[in-house]
Amino acid sequence: MTEREFAIDVVRRLREAGYQALWAGGCVRDEFLGLTPKDYDVATDARPEEVQRHFRHTVAVGMAFGVINVLGPRSGEKAPEVEVATFRSDVFDSDGRSDGRHPDSVVFSSAQEDALRRDFTINGMFFDPLENKLIDYVGGREDLQARLLRAIGNPAARFAEDKLRMLRAVRIATGFDLAIEGATAEAIQDMAGEITVVSAERIAEELRRLLVYPRRARGMDLLYDLGLVAVLLPDVLPMKGLPQGLPSAPCGDLWDHVMRVLDLLGPETSFPLALAALLHDVGKPRVQVRTPDRYTFHMHEHVGRRVAEDICLRWKLSNVERERVLWLVEKHQFLSDARQMRTSKLKVTLAHPGIRELLALHRADALASGRTLDHVEYCEQLLREWTETDLNPPPLITGHDLARLRLQPGPLFKELLDAVREAQLEGTITTSKQALDLVQQRLEASADRG
Repeated sequence: MTEREFAIDVVRRLREAGYQALWAGGCVRDEFLGLTPKDYDVATDARPEEVQRHFRHTVAVGMAFGVINVLGPRSGEKAPEVEVATFRSDVFDSDGRSDGRHPDSVVFSSAQEDALRRDFTINGMFFDPLENKLIDYVGGREDLQARLLRAIGNPAARFAEDKLRMLRAVRIATGFDLAIEGATAEAIQDMAGEITVVSAERIAEELRRLLVYPRRARGMDLLYDLGLVAVLLPDVLPMKGLPQGLPSAPCGDLWDHVMRVLDLLGPETSFPLALAALLHDVGKPRVQVRTPDRYTFHMHEHVGRRVAEDICLRWKLSNVERERVLWLVEKHQFLSDARQMRTSKLKVTLAHPGIRELLALHRADALASGRTLDHVEYCEQLLREWTETDLNPPPLITGHDLARLRLQPGPLFKELLDAVREAQLEGTITTSKQALDLVQQRLEASADRG
């Protein structure tokens, strides 16, 4: 049974038991657009405990808010799962103490009242899959046809209820290529500074989803126009107005360049790569020097790495995500001289697990700057020609071998292992005996210098 078939079955069983039951929210929007919903939500007048009585396998994910997950028969690796929520109205205290993230309480209500408490009209529609009928109390169908994202009711009130909705508006408008309705956009601009009450994890999750969209550059422009970049990413604001090109022939600013890079990454892009692309030149404003005939940005990749680390820590990204972003930012120019680079140095980078993302960043950066792709194509050719063993062969000797020579761990210890590894990657030595001979030569040379 597919997720969709199970979602229909859940509606049917609730209706047979005498309850109202409809598909709700994003799955209705997606079906209307001809897309395959990622999941299905059912709204009903059945109370949570009544839902639990009518289905054998359930998980109470939010009893106080009337939310129960209903699990279907296992098919393959995963059982289909549908979220069933009781029609409700959210209650926010009038004393100003609501946290801007969650309602203070809920009241179980009707389908129409449930629609009116949702965020945007295109997410406020219901659908009856048994009668193939759309139920729209908020004008979502018309807004979807007009490619418009509009808050339900008073936009400021909707955003006051959950400040993350401001960021979600940008993410949804980006993902579905919608314009944000005027009053809705104005409310975001007025309230942008209040987004800081939302947890870093929730903010990061919205940005994680936004940056993997093909239209991610438009999403960033929307964030900027609505005042959200200034609050969430003030680190990138200096890119606005920073000239690109020669002083005598400027060609836009750094922000425009970075947006072109984001556009050129392609549709299948990971979040770490997209974030690294956004931040790859973030160090430039901090190191810019103008000479009579050019601008220079020496060491900007290292400064950018430090800025990127601050942002990753602020958003509480995982260690894996953070390390990949920092590596990509620091190395975003590294392969430009690949043809002139020592083989050992190049192999270390080509063997890195993030190399395909680094090449994608190099490609997008070069295209956005009007530069040749020769270095990218050269590296891709080497990756086709070299095996994994060519790139990262087993070490010829280890620290244990040096210890048997009565050497103590320390700077010389590391220097010797690095020298052997470099020679191995260059192809000048291929056996353990040759490695030990090289160590002996290094030791003798060191003794002579001493």
